[in-house]
Amino acid sequence: MAIVSNEQVIKVLRQYNPWWRNPLTIKEESKPYKRLAYYEALRMIMHKTLRRFAILSGARRVGKTTIMYQMMDALVDEGMNPKNILYVSFDNPIMKLVDMETVLSTYESMYPIDGIRYIFLDEIQYMEQWELWLKVIYDRRKNIRLTATGSASPVLEKGAADSGTGRWNVLKIPTMSFYEYCRLLQLEQPELPDNLKLTKIVEMTEAQLDDLMDRFTFLEGHFNRYLMIGGFPELVLSDDDVYAQRMLREDVVDKVIKRDVLTLFNIRSPLLMEKLFLYLCMNSTEIFSVTTAAKELENTSVNTIDSYIEALEMSNLIYLAGPVDVGSKGALKGKPKIFVADAAIRNAVLMIDDVLSDEKEIGIMVETAVYKHIVSFYQGTTARLGYFRKAKDNQKEVDVVVELPYGKILCEVKYRNNSHIPASDAIVELCRDEKSKVKNAFLITKRLDDFGIAKHETRVPILRIPAIVFLYLLGREEADGRDGKM
Repeated sequence: MAIVSNEQVIKVLRQYNPWWRNPLTIKEESKPYKRLAYYEALRMIMHKTLRRFAILSGARRVGKTTIMYQMMDALVDEGMNPKNILYVSFDNPIMKLVDMETVLSTYESMYPIDGIRYIFLDEIQYMEQWELWLKVIYDRRKNIRLTATGSASPVLEKGAADSGTGRWNVLKIPTMSFYEYCRLLQLEQPELPDNLKLTKIVEMTEAQLDDLMDRFTFLEGHFNRYLMIGGFPELVLSDDDVYAQRMLREDVVDKVIKRDVLTLFNIRSPLLMEKLFLYLCMNSTEIFSVTTAAKELENTSVNTIDSYIEALEMSNLIYLAGPVDVGSKGALKGKPKIFVADAAIRNAVLMIDDVLSDEKEIGIMVETAVYKHIVSFYQGTTARLGYFRKAKDNQKEVDVVVELPYGKILCEVKYRNNSHIPASDAIVELCRDEKSKVKNAFLITKRLDDFGIAKHETRVPILRIPAIVFLYLLGREEADGRDGKM
Protein backbone atom coordinates (compact mmCIF):
# COMPACT_ATOMS: atom_id res chain seq x y z
CA MET A 1 0.00 0.00 0.00
CA ALA A 2 1.38 3.43 -0.98
CA ILE A 3 2.29 5.77 1.87
CA VAL A 4 0.69 8.70 0.04
CA SER A 5 -2.64 8.30 -1.74
CA ASN A 6 -3.39 9.54 -5.24
CA GLU A 7 -5.97 11.92 -3.77
CA GLN A 8 -3.33 13.53 -1.52
CA VAL A 9 -1.02 14.09 -4.48
CA ILE A 10 -3.87 15.64 -6.50
CA LYS A 11 -4.72 17.95 -3.61
CA VAL A 12 -1.11 19.17 -3.34
CA LEU A 13 -0.79 19.70 -7.10
CA ARG A 14 -3.98 21.76 -7.17
CA GLN A 15 -2.75 23.90 -4.27
CA TYR A 16 0.55 24.53 -6.05
CA ASN A 17 -1.08 25.31 -9.41
CA PRO A 18 -4.07 27.66 -8.85
CA TRP A 19 -3.68 29.01 -12.42
CA TRP A 20 -5.29 25.79 -13.69
CA ARG A 21 -8.55 27.34 -12.42
CA ASN A 22 -7.71 31.05 -12.69
CA PRO A 23 -4.82 32.02 -15.02
CA LEU A 24 -4.50 35.45 -13.37
CA THR A 25 -3.21 33.93 -10.11
CA ILE A 26 0.19 33.38 -11.68
CA LYS A 27 0.74 37.13 -11.80
CA GLU A 28 0.35 37.34 -8.03
CA GLU A 29 3.55 35.30 -7.59
CA SER A 30 5.49 36.92 -10.45
CA LYS A 31 7.54 40.07 -9.76
CA PRO A 32 8.28 42.88 -12.24
CA TYR A 33 12.09 42.98 -11.81
CA LYS A 34 13.82 40.17 -13.66
CA ARG A 35 17.32 38.90 -12.98
CA LEU A 36 19.72 37.84 -15.71
CA ALA A 37 19.11 34.14 -15.01
CA TYR A 38 15.42 34.58 -15.91
CA TYR A 39 16.28 35.47 -19.51
CA GLU A 40 18.90 32.72 -19.79
CA ALA A 41 16.60 30.01 -18.39
CA LEU A 42 13.58 31.08 -20.45
CA ARG A 43 15.64 31.15 -23.63
CA MET A 44 17.00 27.70 -22.79
CA ILE A 45 13.65 25.95 -22.32
CA MET A 46 11.99 27.70 -25.28
CA HIS A 47 14.79 27.19 -27.79
CA LYS A 48 13.39 25.87 -31.07
CA THR A 49 16.26 23.55 -32.03
CA LEU A 50 18.41 22.89 -28.94
CA ARG A 51 16.43 21.12 -26.21
CA ARG A 52 17.89 21.65 -22.75
CA PHE A 53 16.51 21.58 -19.22
CA ALA A 54 17.49 24.49 -16.96
CA ILE A 55 18.57 24.06 -13.32
CA LEU A 56 18.80 27.20 -11.17
CA SER A 57 21.29 26.89 -8.32
CA GLY A 58 21.84 29.33 -5.47
CA ALA A 59 21.43 30.08 -1.77
CA ARG A 60 18.04 30.41 -0.15
CA ARG A 61 16.15 33.66 -0.86
CA VAL A 62 18.20 34.69 -3.91
CA GLY A 63 15.03 34.53 -6.02
CA LYS A 64 15.13 31.10 -7.70
CA THR A 65 11.43 30.37 -7.15
CA THR A 66 10.46 33.88 -8.26
CA ILE A 67 12.37 33.33 -11.51
CA MET A 68 10.33 30.19 -12.15
CA TYR A 69 7.05 32.04 -11.52
CA GLN A 70 8.19 34.77 -13.91
CA MET A 71 8.92 32.11 -16.53
CA MET A 72 5.46 30.60 -16.04
CA ASP A 73 3.89 34.05 -16.31
CA ALA A 74 5.76 34.65 -19.58
CA LEU A 75 4.52 31.33 -20.97
CA VAL A 76 0.89 32.20 -20.16
CA ASP A 77 1.36 35.64 -21.75
CA GLU A 78 2.62 33.87 -24.87
CA GLY A 79 -0.66 31.97 -25.07
CA MET A 80 0.32 28.72 -23.36
CA ASN A 81 -2.57 26.80 -21.82
CA PRO A 82 -2.09 27.18 -18.01
CA LYS A 83 -2.91 23.50 -17.58
CA ASN A 84 0.23 22.69 -19.57
CA ILE A 85 2.29 24.25 -16.76
CA LEU A 86 3.07 22.21 -13.64
CA TYR A 87 4.86 23.55 -10.54
CA VAL A 88 5.90 21.25 -7.66
CA SER A 89 8.08 21.90 -4.61
CA PHE A 90 9.93 18.89 -3.22
CA ASP A 91 10.37 20.80 0.02
CA ASN A 92 6.80 19.69 0.68
CA PRO A 93 6.68 16.69 3.07
CA ILE A 94 4.14 14.82 0.92
CA MET A 95 6.16 15.33 -2.26
CA LYS A 96 9.22 13.89 -0.51
CA LEU A 97 7.33 10.58 -0.24
CA VAL A 98 6.49 10.18 -3.95
CA ASP A 99 8.63 9.67 -7.01
CA MET A 100 8.66 11.71 -10.19
CA GLU A 101 6.71 9.15 -12.19
CA THR A 102 3.84 9.36 -9.70
CA VAL A 103 3.82 13.15 -9.93
CA LEU A 104 3.77 13.16 -13.73
CA SER A 105 1.19 10.38 -14.12
CA THR A 106 -1.11 11.99 -11.54
CA TYR A 107 -0.79 15.39 -13.24
CA GLU A 108 -1.53 14.00 -16.69
CA SER A 109 -4.53 12.03 -15.40
CA MET A 110 -6.15 15.22 -14.12
CA TYR A 111 -6.59 16.99 -17.46
CA PRO A 112 -6.55 16.01 -21.15
CA ILE A 113 -3.44 17.94 -22.17
CA ASP A 114 -2.05 18.34 -25.68
CA GLY A 115 1.26 19.81 -26.80
CA ILE A 116 4.36 20.77 -24.85
CA ARG A 117 4.31 20.45 -21.05
CA TYR A 118 6.39 22.90 -19.02
CA ILE A 119 7.45 21.35 -15.70
CA PHE A 120 8.89 23.42 -12.84
CA LEU A 121 10.46 21.55 -9.90
CA ASP A 122 11.51 23.48 -6.78
CA GLU A 123 14.27 22.27 -4.40
CA ILE A 124 14.98 19.26 -6.57
CA GLN A 125 17.80 18.00 -4.35
CA TYR A 126 15.13 16.58 -1.99
CA MET A 127 13.80 14.24 -4.68
CA GLU A 128 15.48 10.84 -4.47
CA GLN A 129 17.64 10.04 -7.52
CA TRP A 130 16.56 13.31 -9.12
CA GLU A 131 19.29 13.19 -11.76
CA LEU A 132 18.17 9.75 -12.96
CA TRP A 133 14.55 10.91 -13.18
CA LEU A 134 15.56 13.96 -15.19
CA LYS A 135 17.58 11.75 -17.53
CA VAL A 136 14.58 9.46 -18.06
CA ILE A 137 12.25 12.41 -18.65
CA TYR A 138 14.66 14.03 -21.10
CA ASP A 139 15.25 10.82 -23.05
CA ARG A 140 11.69 9.47 -23.14
CA ARG A 141 9.37 12.47 -22.86
CA LYS A 142 10.16 14.73 -25.80
CA ASN A 143 7.06 16.81 -25.07
CA ILE A 144 8.44 18.06 -21.74
CA ARG A 145 10.50 21.21 -21.13
CA LEU A 146 11.78 21.35 -17.56
CA THR A 147 13.18 23.91 -15.11
CA ALA A 148 14.34 23.03 -11.59
CA THR A 149 15.91 24.78 -8.62
CA GLY A 150 18.30 23.59 -5.92
CA SER A 151 20.17 25.13 -3.00
CA ALA A 152 23.22 22.86 -3.09
CA SER A 153 25.09 23.72 -6.28
CA PRO A 154 27.91 21.12 -6.46
CA VAL A 155 25.36 18.37 -5.74
CA LEU A 156 23.46 19.63 -8.77
CA GLU A 157 26.62 20.05 -10.83
CA LYS A 158 27.73 16.49 -10.05
CA GLY A 159 24.35 15.24 -11.23
CA ALA A 160 24.71 17.36 -14.35
CA ALA A 161 28.16 15.91 -15.05
CA ASP A 162 27.07 12.32 -14.40
CA SER A 163 23.69 12.25 -16.16
CA GLY A 164 22.99 15.71 -17.49
CA THR A 165 25.64 16.17 -20.17
CA GLY A 166 23.77 17.38 -23.23
CA ARG A 167 20.49 17.27 -21.29
CA TRP A 168 20.54 20.18 -18.83
CA ASN A 169 22.61 23.18 -17.82
CA VAL A 170 23.14 24.53 -14.29
CA LEU A 171 22.73 28.32 -13.97
CA LYS A 172 24.26 29.67 -10.76
CA ILE A 173 22.40 32.54 -9.12
CA PRO A 174 24.43 34.55 -6.59
CA THR A 175 22.95 37.21 -4.36
CA MET A 176 22.15 40.45 -6.17
CA SER A 177 24.89 42.83 -7.25
CA PHE A 178 24.79 46.44 -6.06
CA TYR A 179 23.64 47.41 -9.56
CA GLU A 180 20.73 44.94 -9.34
CA TYR A 181 19.92 46.26 -5.85
CA CYS A 182 19.56 49.77 -7.29
CA ARG A 183 17.43 48.53 -10.17
CA LEU A 184 15.15 46.50 -7.89
CA LEU A 185 14.48 49.58 -5.73
CA GLN A 186 13.92 51.62 -8.90
CA LEU A 187 16.49 54.16 -7.78
CA GLU A 188 17.59 56.91 -10.10
CA GLN A 189 20.49 55.59 -12.17
CA PRO A 190 23.72 57.57 -12.64
CA GLU A 191 24.03 58.94 -16.17
CA LEU A 192 26.99 57.05 -17.61
CA PRO A 193 28.66 56.79 -21.02
CA ASP A 194 27.50 53.88 -23.16
CA ASN A 195 29.73 50.79 -23.09
CA LEU A 196 31.78 52.12 -20.16
CA LYS A 197 34.19 49.36 -19.08
CA LEU A 198 36.11 49.21 -15.83
CA THR A 199 39.36 48.38 -17.56
CA LYS A 200 39.04 51.50 -19.75
CA ILE A 201 38.47 53.98 -16.91
CA VAL A 202 42.23 54.19 -16.47
CA GLU A 203 42.34 56.04 -19.82
CA MET A 204 40.06 58.86 -18.58
CA THR A 205 41.38 62.33 -17.81
CA GLU A 206 41.31 63.69 -14.27
CA ALA A 207 38.31 65.89 -15.16
CA GLN A 208 36.41 62.96 -16.66
CA LEU A 209 37.11 60.85 -13.55
CA ASP A 210 35.97 63.67 -11.28
CA ASP A 211 32.71 63.97 -13.23
CA LEU A 212 32.18 60.19 -13.13
CA MET A 213 32.63 59.95 -9.37
CA ASP A 214 30.33 62.90 -8.76
CA ARG A 215 27.49 61.00 -10.46
CA PHE A 216 27.47 58.41 -7.64
CA THR A 217 27.12 60.79 -4.67
CA PHE A 218 23.39 60.23 -4.23
CA LEU A 219 23.89 56.45 -3.96
CA GLU A 220 26.26 56.46 -0.96
CA GLY A 221 23.50 55.86 1.63
CA HIS A 222 22.07 53.06 -0.45
CA PHE A 223 25.50 51.46 -0.74
CA ASN A 224 25.84 51.30 3.06
CA ARG A 225 22.39 49.70 3.30
CA TYR A 226 23.33 47.20 0.58
CA LEU A 227 26.32 46.09 2.67
CA MET A 228 24.03 45.54 5.67
CA ILE A 229 21.02 43.91 3.93
CA GLY A 230 22.85 42.20 1.10
CA GLY A 231 21.57 41.01 -2.23
CA PHE A 232 18.46 39.08 -1.17
CA PRO A 233 15.52 40.52 -3.18
CA GLU A 234 12.76 40.10 -0.59
CA LEU A 235 14.90 41.67 2.14
CA VAL A 236 16.01 44.52 -0.12
CA LEU A 237 12.35 45.47 -0.57
CA SER A 238 11.65 45.31 3.18
CA ASP A 239 11.03 48.56 5.08
CA ASP A 240 12.35 47.07 8.34
CA ASP A 241 16.12 46.49 8.14
CA VAL A 242 16.42 45.04 11.66
CA TYR A 243 13.72 42.47 10.96
CA ALA A 244 15.28 41.77 7.55
CA GLN A 245 18.58 40.85 9.23
CA ARG A 246 16.73 38.55 11.62
CA MET A 247 15.00 36.87 8.67
CA LEU A 248 18.38 36.53 6.98
CA ARG A 249 19.78 34.79 10.04
CA GLU A 250 16.78 32.48 10.44
CA ASP A 251 15.90 31.69 6.83
CA VAL A 252 19.22 31.78 5.02
CA VAL A 253 21.65 30.64 7.70
CA ASP A 254 19.74 28.60 10.28
CA LYS A 255 17.60 26.67 7.79
CA VAL A 256 20.58 25.86 5.61
CA ILE A 257 22.84 24.75 8.46
CA LYS A 258 20.23 23.08 10.64
CA ARG A 259 18.23 21.42 7.89
CA ASP A 260 19.63 21.48 4.34
CA VAL A 261 23.23 20.68 5.24
CA LEU A 262 22.27 18.00 7.76
CA THR A 263 19.91 16.33 5.30
CA LEU A 264 22.19 16.35 2.28
CA PHE A 265 25.71 15.87 3.62
CA ASN A 266 25.60 13.35 6.47
CA ILE A 267 26.67 15.83 9.15
CA ARG A 268 27.15 14.01 12.45
CA SER A 269 27.46 17.04 14.73
CA PRO A 270 25.05 19.90 13.98
CA LEU A 271 26.52 21.91 16.87
CA LEU A 272 30.04 21.61 15.45
CA MET A 273 28.75 22.78 12.06
CA GLU A 274 27.19 25.86 13.69
CA LYS A 275 30.42 26.61 15.56
CA LEU A 276 32.47 26.18 12.38
CA PHE A 277 30.30 28.61 10.42
CA LEU A 278 30.55 31.15 13.25
CA TYR A 279 34.34 30.64 13.23
CA LEU A 280 34.42 31.25 9.47
CA CYS A 281 32.34 34.42 9.83
CA MET A 282 34.75 35.71 12.48
CA ASN A 283 37.75 34.91 10.26
CA SER A 284 36.30 35.65 6.83
CA THR A 285 38.65 37.19 4.21
CA GLU A 286 41.55 35.64 6.17
CA ILE A 287 43.70 32.72 5.05
CA PHE A 288 42.18 29.57 6.47
CA SER A 289 44.19 26.86 8.19
CA VAL A 290 42.20 23.67 8.61
CA THR A 291 44.72 22.46 11.22
CA THR A 292 44.27 25.59 13.34
CA ALA A 293 40.48 25.43 12.99
CA ALA A 294 40.43 21.78 14.03
CA LYS A 295 42.41 22.57 17.19
CA GLU A 296 40.33 25.60 18.12
CA LEU A 297 37.05 23.76 17.53
CA GLU A 298 37.22 21.14 20.27
CA ASN A 299 40.28 19.38 18.80
CA THR A 300 38.15 18.00 16.00
CA SER A 301 39.78 15.92 13.29
CA VAL A 302 41.11 17.71 10.22
CA ASN A 303 39.10 15.38 7.96
CA THR A 304 35.86 16.37 9.70
CA ILE A 305 36.58 20.08 9.28
CA ASP A 306 37.46 19.51 5.62
CA SER A 307 34.18 17.68 4.99
CA TYR A 308 32.14 20.35 6.80
CA ILE A 309 33.85 23.12 4.81
CA GLU A 310 32.96 21.29 1.62
CA ALA A 311 29.32 21.03 2.75
CA LEU A 312 29.14 24.77 3.47
CA GLU A 313 30.62 25.57 0.08
CA MET A 314 28.15 23.20 -1.61
CA SER A 315 25.31 24.94 0.22
CA ASN A 316 26.31 28.32 -1.24
CA LEU A 317 27.16 29.85 2.15
CA ILE A 318 30.89 30.36 1.53
CA TYR A 319 33.43 30.76 -1.26
CA LEU A 320 36.93 29.28 -1.17
CA ALA A 321 39.63 31.35 -2.89
CA GLY A 322 42.90 29.53 -3.60
CA PRO A 323 46.37 31.07 -3.94
CA VAL A 324 47.41 32.21 -7.42
CA ASP A 325 50.99 32.68 -8.64
CA VAL A 326 51.74 36.15 -10.00
CA GLY A 327 55.07 36.93 -11.61
CA SER A 328 58.37 35.91 -10.06
CA LYS A 329 57.50 36.60 -6.43
CA GLY A 330 56.50 33.08 -5.38
CA ALA A 331 53.04 32.63 -3.89
CA LEU A 332 51.96 30.99 -0.67
CA LYS A 333 50.77 27.47 -1.45
CA GLY A 334 47.87 25.37 -0.36
CA LYS A 335 45.81 27.46 2.06
CA PRO A 336 42.55 29.05 0.85
CA LYS A 337 40.90 32.26 1.91
CA ILE A 338 37.31 31.98 3.07
CA PHE A 339 34.66 34.45 1.93
CA VAL A 340 31.11 34.34 3.26
CA ALA A 341 28.76 34.33 0.26
CA ASP A 342 27.34 37.77 1.08
CA ALA A 343 28.58 40.39 3.53
CA ALA A 344 25.09 40.66 5.01
CA ILE A 345 25.13 36.98 6.03
CA ARG A 346 28.22 37.65 8.14
CA ASN A 347 26.61 40.76 9.64
CA ALA A 348 23.46 38.84 10.54
CA VAL A 349 25.43 36.05 12.26
CA LEU A 350 27.91 38.19 14.21
CA MET A 351 25.44 41.00 15.10
CA ILE A 352 28.21 43.58 15.55
CA ASP A 353 26.92 46.92 16.85
CA ASP A 354 27.40 49.96 14.61
CA VAL A 355 29.41 47.95 12.08
CA LEU A 356 29.49 50.80 9.54
CA SER A 357 31.66 52.91 11.83
CA ASP A 358 34.18 50.12 12.46
CA GLU A 359 36.93 50.55 9.84
CA LYS A 360 38.17 46.98 10.09
CA GLU A 361 34.71 45.40 9.93
CA ILE A 362 33.46 47.48 7.04
CA GLY A 363 36.70 46.71 5.19
CA ILE A 364 35.89 42.99 5.53
CA MET A 365 32.36 43.64 4.29
CA VAL A 366 33.57 45.49 1.20
CA GLU A 367 36.25 42.89 0.40
CA THR A 368 33.53 40.22 0.66
CA ALA A 369 31.28 42.20 -1.70
CA VAL A 370 34.13 42.70 -4.17
CA TYR A 371 34.95 38.99 -4.28
CA LYS A 372 31.29 38.01 -4.65
CA HIS A 373 30.79 40.44 -7.54
CA ILE A 374 33.89 39.14 -9.31
CA VAL A 375 32.80 35.50 -8.85
CA SER A 376 29.41 36.34 -10.32
CA PHE A 377 30.92 38.29 -13.22
CA TYR A 378 33.27 35.50 -14.28
CA GLN A 379 31.09 32.44 -13.65
CA GLY A 380 30.83 30.26 -16.70
CA THR A 381 34.18 31.44 -18.05
CA THR A 382 37.67 29.92 -17.91
CA ALA A 383 38.87 32.59 -15.46
CA ARG A 384 40.57 31.35 -12.29
CA LEU A 385 39.89 33.43 -9.17
CA GLY A 386 41.94 33.56 -6.00
CA TYR A 387 44.36 35.72 -4.03
CA PHE A 388 48.11 36.31 -3.91
CA ARG A 389 50.31 36.22 -0.84
CA LYS A 390 54.06 36.26 -1.11
CA ALA A 391 55.53 33.01 0.23
CA LYS A 392 58.55 34.58 1.96
CA ASP A 393 56.83 37.70 3.22
CA ASN A 394 53.31 36.88 4.30
CA GLN A 395 52.47 40.51 4.96
CA LYS A 396 52.45 41.12 1.21
CA GLU A 397 49.11 40.20 -0.29
CA VAL A 398 46.68 41.07 -3.06
CA ASP A 399 43.08 40.47 -2.02
CA VAL A 400 41.71 39.20 -5.33
CA VAL A 401 43.49 37.92 -8.44
CA VAL A 402 41.67 37.12 -11.68
CA GLU A 403 43.76 34.86 -13.91
CA LEU A 404 42.69 35.03 -17.56
CA PRO A 405 44.26 33.49 -20.68
CA TYR A 406 45.66 36.89 -21.72
CA GLY A 407 46.88 38.03 -18.31
CA LYS A 408 45.89 38.86 -14.74
CA ILE A 409 43.73 41.48 -13.05
CA LEU A 410 44.63 42.53 -9.49
CA CYS A 411 42.17 43.99 -6.98
CA GLU A 412 43.29 45.32 -3.61
CA VAL A 413 40.69 46.67 -1.16
CA LYS A 414 41.72 49.67 0.97
CA TYR A 415 38.34 50.76 2.28
CA ARG A 416 39.52 53.37 4.76
CA ASN A 417 39.92 57.13 4.98
CA ASN A 418 43.60 56.91 4.02
CA SER A 419 44.09 54.50 1.14
CA HIS A 420 47.79 55.27 0.63
CA ILE A 421 49.97 52.23 -0.04
CA PRO A 422 53.78 52.20 0.14
CA ALA A 423 56.05 51.35 -2.78
CA SER A 424 56.78 48.01 -1.10
CA ASP A 425 53.12 46.92 -1.24
CA ALA A 426 52.49 43.68 -3.12
CA ILE A 427 50.25 45.22 -5.77
CA VAL A 428 52.91 47.87 -6.55
CA GLU A 429 55.70 45.30 -6.81
CA LEU A 430 53.61 43.05 -9.06
CA CYS A 431 52.66 45.93 -11.34
CA ARG A 432 56.38 46.64 -11.78
CA ASP A 433 57.30 42.99 -12.42
CA GLU A 434 57.80 42.21 -16.12
CA LYS A 435 56.99 38.53 -15.49
CA SER A 436 53.72 39.15 -13.66
CA LYS A 437 51.52 39.32 -16.80
CA VAL A 438 49.34 41.85 -14.99
CA LYS A 439 47.06 43.68 -17.42
CA ASN A 440 44.94 45.74 -15.02
CA ALA A 441 45.16 46.70 -11.36
CA PHE A 442 42.55 48.29 -9.10
CA LEU A 443 42.97 49.81 -5.65
CA ILE A 444 39.42 49.89 -4.28
CA THR A 445 38.91 52.86 -1.98
CA LYS A 446 36.28 54.27 0.37
CA ARG A 447 35.70 57.94 -0.48
CA LEU A 448 34.30 59.20 -3.77
CA ASP A 449 37.08 61.79 -3.88
CA ASP A 450 39.75 59.08 -3.56
CA PHE A 451 40.33 58.17 -7.20
CA GLY A 452 42.89 58.38 -9.99
CA ILE A 453 46.17 56.74 -10.94
CA ALA A 454 48.37 55.78 -7.98
CA LYS A 455 51.55 57.90 -7.83
CA HIS A 456 53.93 54.94 -7.89
CA GLU A 457 55.93 54.37 -11.07
CA THR A 458 54.73 51.02 -12.37
CA ARG A 459 54.65 49.17 -15.67
CA VAL A 460 50.88 48.76 -15.31
CA PRO A 461 49.01 51.74 -13.85
CA ILE A 462 47.12 51.13 -10.59
CA LEU A 463 43.70 52.77 -10.68
CA ARG A 464 42.30 54.02 -7.38
CA ILE A 465 38.53 53.62 -7.66
CA PRO A 466 35.82 53.95 -4.96
CA ALA A 467 34.10 50.68 -4.04
CA ILE A 468 30.63 52.03 -4.83
CA VAL A 469 31.71 52.82 -8.41
CA PHE A 470 33.66 49.58 -8.92
CA LEU A 471 30.79 47.36 -7.75
CA TYR A 472 28.06 49.27 -9.56
CA LEU A 473 29.93 49.23 -12.86
CA LEU A 474 30.89 45.56 -12.56
CA GLY A 475 27.25 44.63 -11.88
CA ARG A 476 26.15 46.81 -14.79
CA GLU A 477 28.61 45.12 -17.14
CA GLU A 478 27.38 41.71 -16.03
CA ALA A 479 23.74 42.71 -16.61
CA ASP A 480 24.71 43.99 -20.07
CA GLY A 481 26.00 40.51 -20.89
CA ARG A 482 29.73 41.36 -20.81
CA ASP A 483 30.63 38.58 -18.39
CA GLY A 484 34.29 37.70 -18.64
CA LYS A 485 35.22 40.98 -20.37
CA MET A 486 35.74 43.52 -17.58
